[in-house]
Amino acid sequence: MNRLNGKIVIVTGAAQGMGASHARACVEQGAKVVVADMAKELGETLAKELGENAVFMALDVTDPASWSRVVKETKAKFGTVNVLVNNAGVSGPPVPTAEMSDEAYLKTIAVDQHGVFYGMRAVIPGMLEAGGGSIINISSVAGFVHQAPNPAYTAAKFAVRGLTKAAAVEYATKKIRVNSVHPGAIWTPLLAGQDKAALDAFAATIPMKRFGELHEVSNLIVFLASDESSYITGAEHLVEGGALSV
Repeated sequence: MNRLNGKIVIVTGAAQGMGASHARACVEQGAKVVVADMAKELGETLAKELGENAVFMALDVTDPASWSRVVKETKAKFGTVNVLVNNAGVSGPPVPTAEMSDEAYLKTIAVDQHGVFYGMRAVIPGMLEAGGGSIINISSVAGFVHQAPNPAYTAAKFAVRGLTKAAAVEYATKKIRVNSVHPGAIWTPLLAGQDKAALDAFAATIPMKRFGELHEVSNLIVFLASDESSYITGAEHLVEGGALSV
């Protein structure tokens, strides 16, 4: 219950789904967590549930000024950020390249790629002053192989790998570790309303023959946030039940 004692964590896109699971897991392990999201009501509800070691802060990951504000307010509330979980993302419309609008392409890139860059840039100065930290960038299996007709999402998730490796090398001697996590098919409440036969058919294509659970990703987040992973940086961590092995 104390693997993250002394850790001050920002989790983006934390109001629901995978981000909420990560925020909850970090609090359970002793961290102080900023639930950062644009969904104010959901975020405040989660922060209240998590107790005094969590607070909601509105964050638009595509806005550098919003990042600066949240990092400043986090320092005032809890102290200098030493863990960032860049989780916020959008899937964008499932259309092929020639049919994708400028607006859809740019919005997806802004959130999924630029948001990661802005987040790293915002927290690294404080981590340097504090003597280190851990940045965890959430990519996807789509950062390895294009799986759906969505070129913007694929492009952004590949870019997250590159941004991760660049920062990992740049700050390796400064005790700032930067890793990427690549979830595959993870079960979230949003899937509950979809066609069961189609979901079962998809699960059958995965070597483990099932969807992953939220906690199976969050367990990895806790490990990477903790000092247990002190010699791991620039690494790509797949959580996909073996899907990319076939």
